[in-house]
Amino acid sequence: MKVYLSGEIHTDWRSEVEAACEGLDVTFTAPVTDHGASDDCGAAILGAEPDKFWHDHKGAKLNSIRTRNAIEAADVVVVRFGEKYRQWNAAFDAGYAAALGKSLIVMHGPDHQHALKEVDAAALAVTETPRQVADILRYVLTGRLPG
Repeated sequence: MKVYLSGEIHTDWRSEVEAACEGLDVTFTAPVTDHGASDDCGAAILGAEPDKFWHDHKGAKLNSIRTRNAIEAADVVVVRFGEKYRQWNAAFDAGYAAALGKSLIVMHGPDHQHALKEVDAAALAVTETPRQVADILRYVLTGRLPG
């Protein structure tokens, strides 16, 4: 199974999911999680921009090559909404995955339930922890419940 881990990049939730899925036949992909590299890739590869808008525009386009391909190739897309930052890109990824008919798992805390109600409605599962994501993947692949 191919699983794309989208969203929040400031915690180690991806490594928690991956560790909890050890032994399963799962391949994980993700966006570039080095924030500086993600922000500056366009200018670093295509040339500097004096205007921050165009600097960000170049980077966003290059990152979208990776993101689009990974979402399109995925069987399951997991989108994590963190507590600290507004992750518009995560919402975009969730919408793109839903539009493609991908199996979508969303992860966020209870404080975001109202704000993400439309995203949650498109998901096949809404979780709060990396362990719940791993338990879903294990169940889908093996039919086994946790514990």
